[in-house]
Amino acid sequence: MFSFLNNIPQVTKNILILNVLFFLATIVFESKDVFLINTLGAHYINSPRFEPYQVITHFFMHAGIWHLFMNMYLFVILGSYLERLWGEKRFFIFYVASAMGAFVLYNSIGVYELMQLKKQISSLGYNLVEINEHLKAGTSFTYMTKDTIVINHYVEMVNTPMVGASGAVFGIMAAFAILFPNTEFMIYFAIPVKAKFLVGGYFLWELYNSIYVTPGDNVAHLAHVGGAIVGAAIILYWRKTDKKNFW
Repeated sequence: MFSFLNNIPQVTKNILILNVLFFLATIVFESKDVFLINTLGAHYINSPRFEPYQVITHFFMHAGIWHLFMNMYLFVILGSYLERLWGEKRFFIFYVASAMGAFVLYNSIGVYELMQLKKQISSLGYNLVEINEHLKAGTSFTYMTKDTIVINHYVEMVNTPMVGASGAVFGIMAAFAILFPNTEFMIYFAIPVKAKFLVGGYFLWELYNSIYVTPGDNVAHLAHVGGAIVGAAIILYWRKTDKKNFW
């Protein structure tokens, strides 16, 4: 285990360890009925449950072991290579910027939708301040049956946080695909696919799912798209201004 960690460059290793520690803390606190995902995950900035620190803490949180494993697997494989190539400082800046891009795009649509729901609920005669107080406290409140769809949609948007390093990982994937487009990855350990096709296809799939939302789909597809866009934009800018390191 320790020999494996010793082979990972410093920033990649520290981010991996932090993600694992946050996940273990989530499990421990959940056994005591304290749900860190709701506290440290990123709520929409106009949600009553939003806190400024969530802008950072959300990309260390994960919804389950498979979510954590897939993100960290891709992150360590691709991130280690890019950190060795760029150096610690540049890689760290890139990682955080991609995560921020994911957060911004995720909020861009959701904030507007939440704002419209607030107006609709107020027009129905409800006291939004009281409803928000109930949501923050986790207590129930009464409403008319005819308003169930609107209220439930609002409650779901307020209570569902964005978690995970996926936005930053998508930025790393986009960077790798741009710099090394013809590198082949083995799908199902048997099918060789070039990075430009694999990452490009994955991006288009996430873009499609962010536009045509499937009911019950809790994946933050917009965050993935945002991370990839910012990651690609940074690489293209660095390529233009730093020919020595970005050919």
